[in-house]
Amino acid sequence: MRQALLSPRLLATSLAACLVASTLVTTAHADELPRPPPPPTLPQMMTLGEADRLFHQSGLDLLVADAQVVHAEGDARAAGAIANPNVSASFGYAFDYAPPPSCIGCQNWTFSVQVSDNNALFDIIVGKHALRSSSAEKALAAARLGRVDAERIVRGQVRQSFANLVVAKGSLDFAKDTQDKLTQSYDLNKLRYPALLDEGALARIEVQKLEADQAVDQAKLAVRQSQIALAFLLGVRGVAPDFDAERSLLKFAVPTSLQSATEASLLALAIQSRADLRAWGFARESAESELGLAKRQRFPDIGIFANYTQFGTGNDAVQPPTLTFGLSFNLPVFYQQQGEMRRAEADVQGATVQRERALAQVSSDVSTAWAQYIAARELVTRMETIILDRAKKAHDIVDLQYKGGTASLMDFLDAERQYIAVNQEHLQDIALYWGAVFALEQAVGVELK
Repeated sequence: MRQALLSPRLLATSLAACLVASTLVTTAHADELPRPPPPPTLPQMMTLGEADRLFHQSGLDLLVADAQVVHAEGDARAAGAIANPNVSASFGYAFDYAPPPSCIGCQNWTFSVQVSDNNALFDIIVGKHALRSSSAEKALAAARLGRVDAERIVRGQVRQSFANLVVAKGSLDFAKDTQDKLTQSYDLNKLRYPALLDEGALARIEVQKLEADQAVDQAKLAVRQSQIALAFLLGVRGVAPDFDAERSLLKFAVPTSLQSATEASLLALAIQSRADLRAWGFARESAESELGLAKRQRFPDIGIFANYTQFGTGNDAVQPPTLTFGLSFNLPVFYQQQGEMRRAEADVQGATVQRERALAQVSSDVSTAWAQYIAARELVTRMETIILDRAKKAHDIVDLQYKGGTASLMDFLDAERQYIAVNQEHLQDIALYWGAVFALEQAVGVELK
């Protein structure tokens, strides 16, 4: 009887120790969770390399992907865990039973303890545990590749936002230069009015100068919008600071890896490199493991248990100390997991189709980006080898003719407008070109240096 009374104390102590250990382990795992970094301090002069570094260091989009990976890690740990044994104990008292004096060991108290493996042993033997673990591990691999793919997508957005900022800064510089020149021209021509210039001609010059003022304000807005977009991707919270961007992207250059590249070679590289394509392969393998598990679930879960019961001691006791072993399981008479197997089959088919769809998407991404790159490269090449030079020469000749009195004011204003338009188009072509290069990087899944 003393042993029976001491057992609950030992059991309570063991449970308390398990709870403390579980709490410590949970706390240790919680410390490993991804936490938002402090807002980054942006440099006054931003470079493309610095933008990449800050994105990896402080970008919040990557933290969202990291959290999804940790979630998948938790699923993998849960799937690989072995069920804890179940322990149950009961005490009772017989009110209407009076033990006879001749019965040594008879008493009114009853005590029972049962221990079960919670189907853990047969779960391992029949392979259910291995199938659950395999499915979760494949899902974890897919989640990790999803994080890599998220990095590919957002990194491309960062690089394109940086290119937009560079071009916006270049447009602002050109707009300010044009504003200064047209302001000087307007001030000079005001001195010629009304002796050498009528009011209509002066008004046309003034309108051109005011259009330059408008262009400066529009360029300032484009710069600010580009700064805000880039700061957001870099993890800035609060007001986006005013910062400059290094201007090397204003120069046309063909990356070495693209000088001999073809659409077919880039597509082959993308199929090898794209993480989303590989992730769907793991997703299909995970679904196949789930299908195998659904089929295996038709085998009932069998639990092994041991039971100890006593109602007094001795041969004459109502229930002498008795130890029994047994099995428990549900008979699969009415239902054999048909619904689960059907869902798993649909998941396998869905993952197969999604993988093929991802392959088609990769092909579409590469082909679209390649077409944009080829067109943008031709535009910039023609612009820088022919159009810019001819536009400047035409502008300079008409400017000299106007100052010499052999060209009209309309000829001068038309040449000025054409020169401004060509330079603005050049900046737009540069933006289109680098945007196409970075879109091609995003489509292929690797940096094109």
